[in-house]
Amino acid sequence: MSEAATPARIFVDMTMLSLLAIGGANAVVPEMHRVFVQNEHWLTSAEFAQLFAIAQIAPGPNITVFSLIGWRLAGFAGFFAASLAAIVPTCLVAAGVGLVMRRHADARWMRALRAGLAPVAIGLFLASGVVMARAADHDLQGYCATLATAALVLRTKLNPLAPLCAFAALALARSYFLLS
Repeated sequence: MSEAATPARIFVDMTMLSLLAIGGANAVVPEMHRVFVQNEHWLTSAEFAQLFAIAQIAPGPNITVFSLIGWRLAGFAGFFAASLAAIVPTCLVAAGVGLVMRRHADARWMRALRAGLAPVAIGLFLASGVVMARAADHDLQGYCATLATAALVLRTKLNPLAPLCAFAALALARSYFLLS
């Protein structure tokens, strides 16, 4: 049986996740899903997808997903623990890395490190997209909406909210007519 989702446990798990978040919180979405849904069973895939969607739509930084998961698992104490875990450790690491980068900005190893981290960050973002599509899409309509949105965003300069709103309207209309 899984250990309870206490604020202390949330802080530890979220700290580990925040320290892995190269490129931002969205880069660790697959690992978050693995920890909170698959391993601990503290959330369902649907709950995880809903919290992620709310965090993405809400104004502010993308670390909001940490706070929302903490709140869902342990109320305000979980919210506070997850928020601290998302901010404090990474700020300390960023300050340290910034000092090293300033001191060694022109070093060959530093240029290689920066060049090597870019593909890692891109891979983590792509993995996040796959995990979220699997968690959120459960029917043909969902898969079609995901693929169409991805295609539109990749091929045009269209804001992703436009297809999101369009597909939401279609889903509402579909459910209205099916229930009528």
